[in-house]
Amino acid sequence: MDRNTVLLSVVLVITPLSVSAASWWDTGKELLGGNTANTTESAAPVSGLAGLSSDEIAAGLKEALRVGAGNVVSQLGAQDGFYLDDAIHIPLPPQLQQAKGVLEQVGMGDSLQELEMKLNRAAEAATPRAKAMFLDAISAMTIDDAKKIYSGSEDAATRYFSDKMRGPLGEEMRPVIEASLAEVGALQTYDAIVSKYKTLPFVPDLKADLTDYTINGGMDGIFYYLAREEAAIRENPVKQTTSLLKKLFGQP
Repeated sequence: MDRNTVLLSVVLVITPLSVSAASWWDTGKELLGGNTANTTESAAPVSGLAGLSSDEIAAGLKEALRVGAGNVVSQLGAQDGFYLDDAIHIPLPPQLQQAKGVLEQVGMGDSLQELEMKLNRAAEAATPRAKAMFLDAISAMTIDDAKKIYSGSEDAATRYFSDKMRGPLGEEMRPVIEASLAEVGALQTYDAIVSKYKTLPFVPDLKADLTDYTINGGMDGIFYYLAREEAAIRENPVKQTTSLLKKLFGQP
């Protein structure tokens, strides 16, 4: 039994078996060597962590992240997951927003609203592609990665995923978004808007890459909610109810 585990076992004998947000995270840092400070009474260790190895602590973190990532994909991949969520709703591209007033004056207001909805529908359709990539990134996570997440910033896990996934995820989402934009008629709607716009005098060129714009908006939404899930994991991992987490955190 290593020194950290012995210290943890002693503390468990003399402190109440209460669960606090700081205790789980700080204990994980202790066991993984991410924090050399002694555990305080205000951050009592979680009973389920007693005697666990670094591998098991890292496995608990990975399982919590796996559940959190699954929650994000399920939420955003559903209909209206983007469209009715003010936090991640994808608006019209800036070029169209700038021309919106002019276009509304020539009867294109409904078409703009329809296009905006279709961009969000495309992001919703592509989001499930992220699930397998999250699982791969989590499986590839090492003990050193776990240490950096425990001892890093409040969004260290989200940054880890973003660094690993953003480029490949965009390419994975691209064919789905392209097909979805075509299927729901977004490109036709956009072409109709641009054609009408070009008939107006003294207006600048109107160019927007709907595919890249929707990919970036979709990824921003995914990582926005992943950061929210990470915050929840830091505060209360016990709410995650997989068998491994029940074992780690002492739930019956």
